[in-house]
Amino acid sequence: MNKNKVLVIAAHPDDEVLGAGGTMLKHKKAGDEITVLILGEGETSRSSADIEKRERQAREATAALGAKAVLFERFPDQRFDTIALLDVVQKIERVVEMTHPDIVYTHCPYDLNMDHRIIFQATATALRPGPTSSAKKFLTFEVLSSTEWQIRDQANSFSPTVYEDISDFIEEKIKIFQIYRDEVRDYPHPRSTEGIKIQAKYRGMQVGFQYAEAFQLIRMRNS
Repeated sequence: MNKNKVLVIAAHPDDEVLGAGGTMLKHKKAGDEITVLILGEGETSRSSADIEKRERQAREATAALGAKAVLFERFPDQRFDTIALLDVVQKIERVVEMTHPDIVYTHCPYDLNMDHRIIFQATATALRPGPTSSAKKFLTFEVLSSTEWQIRDQANSFSPTVYEDISDFIEEKIKIFQIYRDEVRDYPHPRSTEGIKIQAKYRGMQVGFQYAEAFQLIRMRNS
């Protein structure tokens, strides 16, 4: 069986775990090649010590998720709108050209978090289809305390079309999220260990799994 090259594009450290951690563990088990690109600092304080701490945590977390590499850009947290979109697109394009991914996961375009929305737009631009495009699947994920906190309407909300069974990986996903110690909240905050499990149980219930991660398929190219 052919192995897939997987690229996960996240705005901030921990988004990769919340959005696709269980699915990344499935890719790891399958022997797929995983790269993670984290574009933002993930710290509003912008203290170099805090940023370096988050990057150390991200290296530990993404290694546990099976990533062969994690790349950082350090765009200013919650201020991606101060960066020219073309600059963000070009950073993503370079990684796409370097990794030639078959499957790309990134943020939902309707998240409350502005950085997430910008990353979706930049990724969609970087993955514009052409004869040399490698990406066969382009999917978006949901991130607790951003996707579900947005004001929704039927046309502009996360609408999952793909569900990955993560029943065998939910406990490991939660354990890896706890590497980001400062991000773990007490229940009933969504970013609690209970919140992660409740969301996964709800998504699983929708399709007959014990636990699932949900994605929205943006584009699929079959040759």
